[in-house]
Amino acid sequence: MKVEQILAKKGKEVFSVLPTITVYEALGVMSEKNIGAILIIEDTVLKGILSERDYARKIALKAKSSKKTFVHEIMEENVLTVTPADDLDYCMELMNTKRVRHLPVSDNNIIIGIISISDVVKAIIEIQKETIKHLDSYISQ
Repeated sequence: MKVEQILAKKGKEVFSVLPTITVYEALGVMSEKNIGAILIIEDTVLKGILSERDYARKIALKAKSSKKTFVHEIMEENVLTVTPADDLDYCMELMNTKRVRHLPVSDNNIIIGIISISDVVKAIIEIQKETIKHLDSYISQ
């Protein structure tokens, strides 16, 4: 299965904020959209990603104020991306080795979606269920 197949099922909606807003404002958007990470995009260019983990480790545990800290101060700037043509094994390996939970999907340097570890796991389970169904069918014949 390819990334494009996951996006076809889940949708290509991308939520983003500017690097110049406060972390508090970004968390508000994340809460409103019920997402665990948000992309930081400025002038169609991916500048970074901000996750709940970033907030916990870089704000809450350091007793900083999310209302006084700007997104660009704590966002992860080295964002790994995948393409629609990448397969799930590659995504899973990337997420596992680089310890990330979200991968923006880029097509010709334009962000067209984002997938999470949950999306990848769900897709792999679906593939396994189909395989089991086919094997059961084969054995029953």
